[in-house]
Amino acid sequence: MTPIFSPEAVVSSHIFAQLPKDLSNEVFETLLHAEQLRIERIVSKGHSSPPDFWYDQAEHEWVLVLQGEAIVALEDKSITLKAGDYLNIPAHVKHRVEWTTPEQETIWLAIFY
Repeated sequence: MTPIFSPEAVVSSHIFAQLPKDLSNEVFETLLHAEQLRIERIVSKGHSSPPDFWYDQAEHEWVLVLQGEAIVALEDKSITLKAGDYLNIPAHVKHRVEWTTPEQETIWLAIFY
C-alpha cells in the first residue's frame, strides 16, 4: 500500500516511477491525502468497470489521462480520453470506465475534492 502523505510532508517522486508489475487488477495509489483533497495515481491495462456497475461518488473527481487511452461512460454519453485529456465529474454523476488500452498501461491522475 502506498503511504498517505499529509500536505506538510515534503515528497518527491516521478508519476511514471515504480509502475506496478502485476496489473491483473486496476491499481489505485493515493499520492496525497488532505482534509478535502485526495490525489491518486490509477494504472489500468485493458480494465473496465464491471457490467452494470456505476460509480456514484460523494466527492467531485477530476481525472487526467497521462498515458494511454480510455473511454468513460456517463449516463447519457461516452467520452474518449487520450493522453493530455481531462474530465471533471461532479459528485453523484454516475459514471463508469468502458475501456482502457489493452496494449499499454493507461495512467490516470485523479483528484478528488
